[in-house]
Amino acid sequence: MKRALFPGSFDPLTLGHYDIIKRGITLFDEIIVAIGVNADKKYMFTLNERKTFIEEAFANEPKVKVVTYKGLTVDFCKEIGVEFILRGLRNPADFEFEKAIAHTNRDLAPIETVFLLTSAGTSYIASSIVRDVIRNNGDYTKLVPDNVRVK
Repeated sequence: MKRALFPGSFDPLTLGHYDIIKRGITLFDEIIVAIGVNADKKYMFTLNERKTFIEEAFANEPKVKVVTYKGLTVDFCKEIGVEFILRGLRNPADFEFEKAIAHTNRDLAPIETVFLLTSAGTSYIASSIVRDVIRNNGDYTKLVPDNVRVK
């Protein structure tokens, strides 16, 4: 069974994340969406809200599981027996950053990183942009799945 870990903070889940997960489902038997917990980071949405957003968005997709983890992504992959990390690339800067992480991960463990280019229609969307739109009372609903809403 080919399983891939799709790690991130998902603060919040965006249409870009959604697109990568949906396309990843066609390549892997299971996608484990792994929400990283970083005590030093300030999040707009709670861990439970972020987890619920993803679970609800993929409620009808049995190939998607949602988990949380702490520590190095590569260590978590080893812990749960996953050999692939799935990452989305929006632009050349993402590639350079992700390439360095992928090389480091491969040095630490036999984990292969698979990159998918974001769809043209979602390539401009980043969680940080969504948070800024929300903070400034803009219409963020065009940037996230239908179930992702501020209470």
